[in-house]
Amino acid sequence: MGVAAVLVLATGCVGASRQAGPEAGSGTGTITMWALQGQQPLEVAALRDVVAEFNRSGSGITVQLRLIPEADYPKTLAATRPEDMPDVAEIDGPTMSNLVYNGKLAPLEDFVSPATRANATDAILVQGTAENGRLYSLGMYDSGLGIFGNRKLLDTAGVRYPTGIDDAWTAEEFTTALRALARAAPGGKALDLSEYRGFDNEWGTYGFSPAVESAGAHLIQDGKAGGTLDSEAAVRTVQTIASWRPYVDPNTDTAAFTSGRVALSWVGHWQYPTYARALGSDLVVLPLPDFGLGTKTGQGSWAWGIGAGTHNAKAAGKFIDHLLSDRSVERITQASGAPPGTKSVLARSPLYRPGGALELFGTGLARTCGTKPVTKACVAVPRPVTAGYPTITEQFAGAFTAAYQGADARAELARAARAIDRDFADNGGYRLR
Repeated sequence: MGVAAVLVLATGCVGASRQAGPEAGSGTGTITMWALQGQQPLEVAALRDVVAEFNRSGSGITVQLRLIPEADYPKTLAATRPEDMPDVAEIDGPTMSNLVYNGKLAPLEDFVSPATRANATDAILVQGTAENGRLYSLGMYDSGLGIFGNRKLLDTAGVRYPTGIDDAWTAEEFTTALRALARAAPGGKALDLSEYRGFDNEWGTYGFSPAVESAGAHLIQDGKAGGTLDSEAAVRTVQTIASWRPYVDPNTDTAAFTSGRVALSWVGHWQYPTYARALGSDLVVLPLPDFGLGTKTGQGSWAWGIGAGTHNAKAAGKFIDHLLSDRSVERITQASGAPPGTKSVLARSPLYRPGGALELFGTGLARTCGTKPVTKACVAVPRPVTAGYPTITEQFAGAFTAAYQGADARAELARAARAIDRDFADNGGYRLR
């Protein structure tokens, strides 16, 4: 779902210049695969089926799957030497560049078919392409953010709500809606922000940095956080979100929205199955508020890469082709409910195609900002593609959490910007060579 914890991976002096391998190999034989043992059993079962189907296909390749618990996975990748990486590894999108910087991933272009690469959505290609222009990962699915609304509670409170991406509430309109909804609610709350997750982790960055981008600020720009993360626009945005706290249900039982305690939930696509079962036709899907530069959403999720130390990159590439096939992508996305990461499956997805219940998410991802300047015309904003991302997310999430809890937003963002810029300076800007 794109919000797993991002660990600060060990950084040395690799800088993508001294990778171990890869060796092309014979294209047959046994290859190793590491994958996340997540919290969605249907998705894990679907992945097992995809691997088993490939092993029965007669390709001459046998995949040995190792599932690693979510809590241990980032630490496992961080502790693994480049030469000991598996042939195929599942990686969280924003950590890709750091793994490349530390020599742990091999470029995909020579081993994954042109057809597979051409079928990847623009958002997936942006996520998997490092600053050196090489492609290092491809995802079977993507992610997106929005606001789920309870139509009955909105109508009862007399609150007008958006009809699509280009009709998003402004931040001021959203604040007015929260006040009206809170007045109408027995508990005086209107909004779920998944407080139970905590904000001092990847949820804090993934969930709320799009609002900063919507205001015209950035986590980092031209290799520096100073002047953008601590800008007036960023400060005002974080202050505004913190001002909503009186209307936010702490959601310690994860049921604030499904129980009807609140009318709105700011969260990702992964909650749709649960919310749809609970609310039925009363569920509406809305864009995040517009802080000045149009509504924005996060993007990026788990993806597949080839370990730099592989001795059989041809076989690894053939297996990634299988993972990105229509049949495999359909299995995984039907199990997870995530937006498909390939053009062919996305076009016919019952949920994300035009007219589908989650069309808003599909449209937002189709309008990715990519590596171009963020404007009103684009919607999905990738998290910064840089080996320094672990520091960026740690500092922003910490500053956001402190400000939300009552600390001075200006001081917290200024502190975070200084820490990020100091880390980048200490590491030569994390430039890939």
